[in-house]
Amino acid sequence: MFNLEEELKKLPDKPGVYIMHDKIGTIIYVGKAVNLKNRVRQYFRASTKHTAKIKRMVSNVDYFEYIITDSELEALVLECNLIKEHSPKYNTMLKDDKTYPFIKVSVHEAYPRVIFSRKMKHGTGRYFGPYTSAGAVKDTIELLCKLYKIRTCNRVLPRDIGKERPCLNYHIGQCSAPCQGYISQEDYKKSIDEVIDFLGGNYKKIIDGLTSQMMEASEKMEYEEAAKYRDLIASVKQVAQKQKITADDSADRDVIACASDGTDAVVQVFFIREGKLLGRDHFHMSVAEGDGKSEIISQFMKQYYGGTPYIPNVIMIQEEIDDSDIIADWLSKIKKRKVSVVTPKKGDKEKLVELAYKNARMVLIQDGEKIKREQQRTTGAMEEIAGWLNIPNIRRAEAYDISNTNGIESVGSMVVFEDGKPKKNDYRKFKIKTVKGPDDYKSMREVLTRRFKRAIEGSSGFDIYPDLIMMDGGRGQVNIALEVLDQLGLKIPVCGMVKDDHHNTRGLYYNNVEIPIDTHSEGFKLITRVQDEAHRFAIEYHRSLRSKAQVSSVLDAIEGVGPVRRKALMKHFQDIDKIRNASVEELCRADGITETVAVNIYKYFH
Repeated sequence: MFNLEEELKKLPDKPGVYIMHDKIGTIIYVGKAVNLKNRVRQYFRASTKHTAKIKRMVSNVDYFEYIITDSELEALVLECNLIKEHSPKYNTMLKDDKTYPFIKVSVHEAYPRVIFSRKMKHGTGRYFGPYTSAGAVKDTIELLCKLYKIRTCNRVLPRDIGKERPCLNYHIGQCSAPCQGYISQEDYKKSIDEVIDFLGGNYKKIIDGLTSQMMEASEKMEYEEAAKYRDLIASVKQVAQKQKITADDSADRDVIACASDGTDAVVQVFFIREGKLLGRDHFHMSVAEGDGKSEIISQFMKQYYGGTPYIPNVIMIQEEIDDSDIIADWLSKIKKRKVSVVTPKKGDKEKLVELAYKNARMVLIQDGEKIKREQQRTTGAMEEIAGWLNIPNIRRAEAYDISNTNGIESVGSMVVFEDGKPKKNDYRKFKIKTVKGPDDYKSMREVLTRRFKRAIEGSSGFDIYPDLIMMDGGRGQVNIALEVLDQLGLKIPVCGMVKDDHHNTRGLYYNNVEIPIDTHSEGFKLITRVQDEAHRFAIEYHRSLRSKAQVSSVLDAIEGVGPVRRKALMKHFQDIDKIRNASVEELCRADGITETVAVNIYKYFH
């Protein structure tokens, strides 16, 4: 039994992270502290004035734990990791998880390549970006390879020089064929230096050179060649126009500002590289009550830069934050170079932050109705269901269904909805092991017993308990679930999704009473989505097992086809009907299928 007063006395005078749990063990809040004893005690002092968010969080705390660290910086890193891992209810959470493309020049290779990359790995090449448009990156790479005849192959050079014929790009004049030794390493490096110069922003030199070549071709009346140079010039100018000068220095920087309406926020980020605005993007965040712009920006930075592949030298933010020095120190250690977090107060830099704020506010206004509609159909719908059942709070709901064909290949499905949205990583499927024949009640008993026994054992993927179990049926299914929970010593609310004679949901069965529900409400629509998802997931799993069994039984009867060839056939054709309709020649194209075996397969089906 957790004794709050005793545990508060045990708190150390050290920096670290504290983790708040509710009564079923769910992590509901994670925070960092310079002094754990002082910080955690504040939550439980009646004399301390708390925001509405903190008061609600504290009222739901059943117990807490903590992890001490050697410094506040280590506490910050740990806090970020735990928030990202557990998504606690009372922490301000980043909703997006985006990565941005880079252009990588593999300068560590003898004959470097220009490559599209989503990750930035130190020591593997020189990176340019990030860019917000993958399409623009691919267009730029294509242009560079065409301009400078850079190789696009994966051959290991110089080891593989002369081993294979040059590719098509060489024959159409778009590769200098270093794979054949047609260009020296020194001359090839000059082309790569031009590429790096281009990516660094030196467009004038390239445009002047192409213009000179175009005029020379035109004077020789080589108009087709001149037209090629004209098109290349247009492409270079198009790429150049995507970057606008925004600073008189070459420091890489991100500009961050946010707009909030109290419940939702939009954080706008401008990406400035080598003094040029490469692009911008925005992120929606759910805001805990009472959080101001300073807290939102702080939480955003810790979550965003904990996962992004690139950290700039300078991060300009809209408002000063309490832990800016700690965050700057943390990011400097990740980047292995000094990172500054600054709040501009005047001049062009302050105006740039204001521009980012205006963009954020515009997005928030434009998306405001969409955000509200999304909230109504997700968390709002969950709150509606909780109200019908008189349950204080529902964040995680699990639904179950059974699928079989006359008792053959019986399977069970478990789908999970968190905050009104499907959480597909937590879906689970069960192949029924102990039940013979079409007995849905016994099958459901097996599924629920296996699921919650694993939860009690702490098995990964089953260790989170739901706030509500939703059964695809009425009294019978609900009683099965309650019996299983009682046998395992668990107390979790269980309701049944009751259908009418037309198989449409008409109400919820809960505590021996059928509760009628408004069929036009968001709660009803969510129940329907949950029911359909549980049914779909079970049907798909059952169908896949049935299909595998059918394929195995058919192909195994053919002379010369064993497990290896059966797998090769299914990998090549994907479908038993395509195998049935294939010619001998087509069958031979599958790995390991000889002409003799192909003839056997063809004769079997014909």
